Amino acid sequence: MESNTQENATREPYPAPQGISGLGGWLVLVQIVLYSTFILLLLSAPAYFILITEVWEGMTSEESIHYHVLWGPMVVIHLVYMALLILLTGYILIQFYRKKAMVPRLMIIFYIAPVVFGIINLILLYQIPLALELDEGESLKAVVRDTLTCAIFIPYFIKSKRVRNTFVR
Repeated sequence: MESNTQENATREPYPAPQGISGLGGWLVLVQIVLYSTFILLLLSAPAYFILITEVWEGMTSEESIHYHVLWGPMVVIHLVYMALLILLTGYILIQFYRKKAMVPRLMIIFYIAPVVFGIINLILLYQIPLALELDEGESLKAVVRDTLTCAIFIPYFIKSKRVRNTFVR
């Protein structure tokens, strides 16, 4: 009876996973993507905010030759998206190393968000002639690239045994 109590006391709160687990394999690439995204967003955010404050008047003033009614909403959407992506990426990194069970769902959101944002951006872009002219198809390429990334990594986070065995807490 006493040995059974000792066995329960020494047992980990989470059972050891069967099969492959841990932050190796393709999860190394995922970690690199998360860190690089987080660092690049943090480094580019101040410059982006400064740029927006400098050109805001020229884009949103009705007297400006560059004025379009959708510039304001487009800039606000960009700012909100950037802030949310910084927060989401930081949160995912914390939960990633805590090996929380919510990480696969968070990663799916992380991969879908740029596609949704890109489509919204394209819709707005096609309404602003100057923005469409300056874009030169880069936004469409980004949506295609992000969609392909979703096609690779979302099934990985759904089907992978390593993911299932690693994120269990």
